[in-house]
Amino acid sequence: MTAPLCLLFDSDGTLVDSEILLAQVMAEVLPRYGLPFTAAQYMQEFRGVRFLTIVQTQEARYGALAENLFPRMEADMREMMEARMRAELEPITGMPEVLEALADHTKAVVSNGPERKIRCAMESAGLAHHFGDNLFSAYTLNVWKPDPALYLKAAEALGYPPERCVVIDDAAVGVAAGLEAGMRVVHLNHFPEKETAPEGAIEIRHASELAEAIAGLNAQNR
Repeated sequence: MTAPLCLLFDSDGTLVDSEILLAQVMAEVLPRYGLPFTAAQYMQEFRGVRFLTIVQTQEARYGALAENLFPRMEADMREMMEARMRAELEPITGMPEVLEALADHTKAVVSNGPERKIRCAMESAGLAHHFGDNLFSAYTLNVWKPDPALYLKAAEALGYPPERCVVIDDAAVGVAAGLEAGMRVVHLNHFPEKETAPEGAIEIRHASELAEAIAGLNAQNR
């Protein structure tokens, strides 16, 4: 029998309900440093995007930060976000149950966030035991979604070819990265009234649908 597919999960918005926390933190921190920003803007335009890219986009629109301010701003954002996660973070509804149902699969977290943030998120949401040390950070590997190399490097480290991997991601940048990597992609679409899963991706709207989607992909691979 063919072994189950390897499952590569995004973190924010896929495993943990952190996007609104991150949006609120950025909406507090960026204006403090002179860059206009709202929580709604993050949710509508920047979900899953690298923090540096967000800042550079806002600088292009509103003017550059004073020299050497970015490291201090990022440190403030990370510190505030970690405190919010430890106090408030919850898993995406239904995700703990589906991870238990998929216990026979090799699983990893592949995120555009720093490894410290990934670990904090998994611990705070009670999901760490599902992944162990299979945590892959763009900051560690020095490549960010939508570049497919982030998912490809994670797959290589786990010993799986791309065609034996499934990406589970809620954000457009992650879905694009998974498709370009030649992997199966499940798009957890939280905003179906505004977003459509691209061709080649399987759309689900609730975590409870994931186990069935993975079962179908496993069946195709036999």
